[in-house]
Amino acid sequence: MERLILCGGGHVSLQVAQIAQRLDFVLAVIDDRPEFANPDRFPMARVLCMPFLEALDQLGGGAQDYYVILTRGHVFDRTCLEWVLRHERAYVGMIGSRIKVAAVMTALEEAGWPRSVLEQVYSPIGLEIGAQTPAEIAVSIAAELIQVRARLGPGAVRPPEGPGVLCTIVKKSGSAPRGVGTWMLVRPDGQSVGTVGGGAVEHQVTLDAQALWRDGAGPLRKHYDLSHAAAELGMVCGGKIDVEFEVRR
Repeated sequence: MERLILCGGGHVSLQVAQIAQRLDFVLAVIDDRPEFANPDRFPMARVLCMPFLEALDQLGGGAQDYYVILTRGHVFDRTCLEWVLRHERAYVGMIGSRIKVAAVMTALEEAGWPRSVLEQVYSPIGLEIGAQTPAEIAVSIAAELIQVRARLGPGAVRPPEGPGVLCTIVKKSGSAPRGVGTWMLVRPDGQSVGTVGGGAVEHQVTLDAQALWRDGAGPLRKHYDLSHAAAELGMVCGGKIDVEFEVRR
């Protein structure tokens, strides 16, 4: 499962966390200030109130990790960025003005970091949408995270652990919205993580997964035709998908 680590617990970080929790990221927030790094402020995240390097070491790094660096100063930005650059990751972005970003990058290059590595950092962070307020900046950052995740493709993200029914698209034809490899995990309580396309087809896949979990028997692969409903509603999106079900007890 993709993990989003927010380095810094300030106003923008809070706004990013509130959006990212709806994007199926597992959230972690680190900051050494208890008034900013506490569970009451970030109930949707794992919160580590400790020095940045200590927190990063405790979390560890991985290929599905996304890092957003928004600390209170460029010294801490550099500390976090250098740690991240030494580890596997899917994304790292750093907030700041162009002057502040340039200063950090120049210092890192003078310290021996190759320009090719520094160019992997998304900074200034976020898509160019004219964002000004913390909420608007958070939207631009979230949009960039979505863009990077989409480029990596569904195969780059592994489903989370735990019981449920894993529903994976194994065949697609026509204009179905999601491709082969896209998955959705339906939990025993009916909650789901991931998506196989949304709308009526996802609703039916969810019902079929719940029935399979409840009854313990049924087809492990089903065909869904979106074309008829799309035609009735005047929609462009249609197509057909085959979904494979895997029960995880």
